Amino acid sequence: MIGYGFMGAAHSVGWRQAPAVFDLPLGVEMAVVVGRNADAVAQAAAHWGWTESATDWRSVIARDDIDIVDIVTPGDSHAEIAIAALDAGKHVLCEKPLANSVAEAEAMLAAATRASERGVKAMVGFTYRRVPAVTFLRDLIAQGVVGTVQQVRAAYRQDWLVDPQMPLAWRLQKEHAGSGALGDIGAHIIDMTQFVTGQQVEAVSGTVETIVKQRPLLGSGSGLAGVAAEGYGDVTVDDAAIFTGRLTGGALVSFEATRFATGRKNALTIEVSGDQGALAFDLEDLNSLQFYDRREPADRQGFTKILVTEAQHPYVGAWWPAGHMLGYEHGFVHQVVDFVGTLVDGTDPHPNFAEGLSVQRVLAAVEESAAQNSAWVPTGARAHE
Repeated sequence: MIGYGFMGAAHSVGWRQAPAVFDLPLGVEMAVVVGRNADAVAQAAAHWGWTESATDWRSVIARDDIDIVDIVTPGDSHAEIAIAALDAGKHVLCEKPLANSVAEAEAMLAAATRASERGVKAMVGFTYRRVPAVTFLRDLIAQGVVGTVQQVRAAYRQDWLVDPQMPLAWRLQKEHAGSGALGDIGAHIIDMTQFVTGQQVEAVSGTVETIVKQRPLLGSGSGLAGVAAEGYGDVTVDDAAIFTGRLTGGALVSFEATRFATGRKNALTIEVSGDQGALAFDLEDLNSLQFYDRREPADRQGFTKILVTEAQHPYVGAWWPAGHMLGYEHGFVHQVVDFVGTLVDGTDPHPNFAEGLSVQRVLAAVEESAAQNSAWVPTGARAHE
C-alpha cells in the first residue's frame, strides 16, 4: 500500500478484516506500506498490521513478492504510480478520483488496457458502492421497482472547512488535489448516480465557489497545533460545487458537493425517483433504504424503511445476525473481497479505470461549465459508450 493517512487506515482495515470474515479464494499478506516519512510510515505499519515499511515506492513495485499495489496517495501521484505498477505486472487498486485530470486518467486507462492483456487487473476505490444498502438500491432499480428513472437528487455535504482558520492542507491545493469538494466528494455522488441507475451523466451545467480564499499555512507541527506565523496561502480549489446533470436515459440529476454545510459531518444522500416508485439512501443511516411504491393502494402509500441487514442482502451474510449494524469501515472490507475475487474468477473488477475516467470527464465538464457561466457542457459519455 502506497500512502498511509486517513484512507491508508481505512484500506488497512479492509485488507486485515476481509480474510478473517470472508472465505477469500486467495490468501492476503499485508507485506509493506510505503510513505515519505520513514518514522511515521513505520509507526503506521506497526499500528495497522503491515509486515514492513518503506520510503521508495519504485523499489517496492519492483519486488517479486508484491502482487497488488494499493494507491492511497494524493491525486497528483496516482497516474505515475498506477502506470508504473501496471507496467510491472502488478494488480492495482487506486483511490478515487482516479486522477487529477482527464489526460492523466486516459493514460491510466491505456496502461490498464495493456495490462489486462496479461491478466493484470485495475480497480478504482469508489467504496460507497460496497455499502450493502447502496448495492441493494442498485439491484432494486435494475429489477424495475421504481419503473423508469425520471429524476435523481444526490448530495455530499461536509462542514470541516467552515472555520476560516482551518490550515491550508493538500486537499486545498489544486496541484495536489486536482479540485476541491468537486473531485473529493462530488466524485462519489457522480459515481453512485451512474452505478445505481446504470446510466451515464452525458451533460452538466454548474457552478463552483471558493468561499474562504486564503488559509493559515501549516508550520512544522501537524494539525491545528502546527499553525505557525508564516502567514496565509491561497486556496486554489473549490469549496462547494452545485451542478445539474442529464443522464443518458433522459433523467435530470441535481448534484451538490460542499465542505461548507454547517452541521453536516459526512452527509451523503441520494434519491432516485421513477414513474412507479422511489428509493432513497442516507449515509447517516447506512443500514437502511427508504422505498416508496406507487403501485400500492392510495391508503397505504408512503415511504417505508427497509432494514438492509438480512443474510440475503449484499455482503451481509458473512457478518452478524439481522439487525446487527455494519459501519463505514465495512465498505473497505467488501472492496477487498470483490477485488481479490476477480483475480481468481477471471471477471473484470468494477469500478474499473474506464468507469473512473467517466467520472473524471464529468468533473472536467463541471469545471468547464462553471468557467462558461454555467453553460451546458457535454461529457462525451455517448461517444465513449
